[in-house]
Amino acid sequence: MLMHIALVPGDGIGPDIVSEAVRVLGMVGQKFGHQFDFSTYLAGGIAIDTLGTPLPESTLSGCQESDAVLLGAVGGPKWDSLGGDQRPEKALLGLRGGLGLFCNLRPALLYPQLAAACPLRPEIIGDGLDIMVVRELTGGIYFGKRGKNEAGDAAFDTMAYTVAEIERISRIAFDIAMKRHKHLTSVDKANILETSRLWRSVVNRVSKDYPEVRLDHLYVDNAAMQLVRNPRQFDVIVTENMFGDILSDEASMITGSIGMLPSASLRTGDFGMYEPIHGSAPDIAGQDLANPIATILSAAMMLRYTFALEAEAAAIEAAVIQTLDEGWRTKDIMSTGMRLVGTKQMGSLIAQAV
Repeated sequence: MLMHIALVPGDGIGPDIVSEAVRVLGMVGQKFGHQFDFSTYLAGGIAIDTLGTPLPESTLSGCQESDAVLLGAVGGPKWDSLGGDQRPEKALLGLRGGLGLFCNLRPALLYPQLAAACPLRPEIIGDGLDIMVVRELTGGIYFGKRGKNEAGDAAFDTMAYTVAEIERISRIAFDIAMKRHKHLTSVDKANILETSRLWRSVVNRVSKDYPEVRLDHLYVDNAAMQLVRNPRQFDVIVTENMFGDILSDEASMITGSIGMLPSASLRTGDFGMYEPIHGSAPDIAGQDLANPIATILSAAMMLRYTFALEAEAAAIEAAVIQTLDEGWRTKDIMSTGMRLVGTKQMGSLIAQAV
C-alpha cells in the first residue's frame, strides 16, 4: 500500500520531531509491508523568510494532492511583530480552511508512567484520565468577519455558526462517543450567546439519533472548572472553535506534559492533517532536546483515521508505552530514576519497539 504524505515541518523544533515520526513510520512500513511517499513543504515562519508568505500556494496545493499531512509546529518570537495576516499562525488557519478540515480531535490521555507529572492530586486523577476533545475547526470567531474602525480605536471579531456546521461536528462526536463510553458533554455559553443557543438546540436534535449516548451540557466556564475539579467525569467533549482551543489546552496540561499529546484535523472522508498540540519551542530547536512522542502519536492517528490501519496505529502506541515502561524519558518528562535521552534516541527507541 503506497501512502502519499505531505510533511510540513514548520519552525523551531518542528523539523526535529517530524524526522522522528518519519523514522517510526519507516519501521511500520518495514514491519507491515507498506510504502510511504513523503513530500516536504514550507509553512509558517520559514516560509515567510524564504518565500515571503506564511502559506505558499505550492504548500497548499501539495497538501491537497496528498493522502494526509503531517505537521510539526509553526511560529516563534522572531515573527511576533508581524501583522495578523502575515504571522506564521496564519498558515494553520489557511491549511485548515483550504483543506476543509472542520473537525479537530485532541485526546488527553494520562499515561500511568507519567502520573507523577500531573498537577492534580492523586485522589482526583484516580486510576488515570482519558478524555477526547472534539473541536469544531473552521467556524466561530476565528473565521468570522473582523476589522477595525477608521480611527483604529475599536475592533470587532464576529462569532457565527450554521446548523450544518454544528450538525456535522456533533455527529462525529456522537460517533466517537459510541465507540468509547457512550457519554458526550457539549460545551457552550447558551446563557449569553445566540450562537450557543443554536449550538445546543442542534446537538439536542442530533442526540435523538444516538439514544445510547448520555448527553449533558455545560457552560464553558463551568467546564473549565470541572476539568480541574473532577476530570474523570468526562469521556468525549464537543464544542465550538475558540472554546475547544482553550479547553483542549487545559485538558492536555492536566495530563502532565504537552509534549505527549497528538491531534488530528479531519474533513468528510478519510483525509486528515496530523500534528502535536505543542508549539515550536525555538529555544531548544536543533539541540536534540525536544520530545517527539506527540508527533509520533500523531502519525499513529494518521494511520488510524486516514488509512484505516488499526493494527499499525496500535503498534506505534504500544511501542510508546513499552519505551516509557523501560524508563526512557526526554527532558520534559524526566523524573528521578529514569533514563534521559534526546529527540533522536527517543525516536530510535520507539522505532525499535515497533
